[in-house]
Amino acid sequence: MARDNVFSYGDFSKTLHVKKLEEDEHVVLVKGGKTSFSFENGNHHVSNGNGNGNVVAHHAKPGWYADVPPGWEEEAHFFKVEKVLFHGRSEYQDLFVFESVSHGKVAILNGSMQLTEKDEFAYQEMLTHLPLCSVFNPKKVLLVGGGDGGILREISRHPSVEQIHLCELDKMVIDVYKKFFPDISIGYSDPRLTVHIGDGIEFLRSVPEGSFDVIILDAFQQMGSLAEELADNSVLRSVARALSPGGVMSCPADSFWNKDFSVTDTIEHAKKIFSGSVNYAWCTVPAYASGMIGFMVCSNSEVDVKHPLNPLNPDNYRVAKGPPKYYNSEVHTAAFCLPSFAKKRCLLLKSD
Repeated sequence: MARDNVFSYGDFSKTLHVKKLEEDEHVVLVKGGKTSFSFENGNHHVSNGNGNGNVVAHHAKPGWYADVPPGWEEEAHFFKVEKVLFHGRSEYQDLFVFESVSHGKVAILNGSMQLTEKDEFAYQEMLTHLPLCSVFNPKKVLLVGGGDGGILREISRHPSVEQIHLCELDKMVIDVYKKFFPDISIGYSDPRLTVHIGDGIEFLRSVPEGSFDVIILDAFQQMGSLAEELADNSVLRSVARALSPGGVMSCPADSFWNKDFSVTDTIEHAKKIFSGSVNYAWCTVPAYASGMIGFMVCSNSEVDVKHPLNPLNPDNYRVAKGPPKYYNSEVHTAAFCLPSFAKKRCLLLKSD
């Protein structure tokens, strides 16, 4: 059952507006998952929580935002800030939105970069269409997280879908994306959608067995120890229980460039939960650490998720404003192909 969400946040764009960036007077900082600002001249540093409660210092340029994802503390991705649009905190999380020079609007959630207007479509399209195009005639879809609305936009392209259920913990996220990212949040205009404000995992546990043909998990932080989060047996077991026969789930997974190569741990764990097919896919997203992100695509049935059973009609826009920009049937199949070094590690896993 969804529960009421009590939240409090404010649009502080006037007080946090970055002025005179050409004079390099301002630095955007992130510490411990909360966004703050420095107005010092001279040497500047930016810090992000690395997921373990530690703080890592990085040299930063005034007037720039430095994204230092947990698990990637040795590097940072810098965005030149043109204008701060929003910074607010609900009882659950901290959300920061700014206009960048190179990537359009950028959203930072709890100190981790969530999306940019420049390349959000790659992640949203792949996480959505990999499972939906692998199920014949999917009718009921559950999205856990994904409050920005981009995945809803992509689900809307599938005419066979009769019910779309979104579970988003934080209403602030929905409100902010609707205000500042209308081309992404347009997914909320789909009449098949039911929104549940509350804990998505609790919702999963409450639904009858076999309730959904496709389940998409987008509730994890984009960066960080995804392998640890996916190792939560209760979460994945709830997903597996809620899948209909032949149903498919998808969720983000770590990059195969991660120094710890946690991909093999994630695959190994998923195979203990899902009795059918377990697959790792990936796509390029330039704004993310290492320039890519992975996906787990799993089922309790032996589903061939590598070849679209239910090809997407690119001319069926529905609420979207045009055809997909990244996904097509060829990219679908190619997403499961790994470079030699990663393929070797995964083959070693199979031989154990």
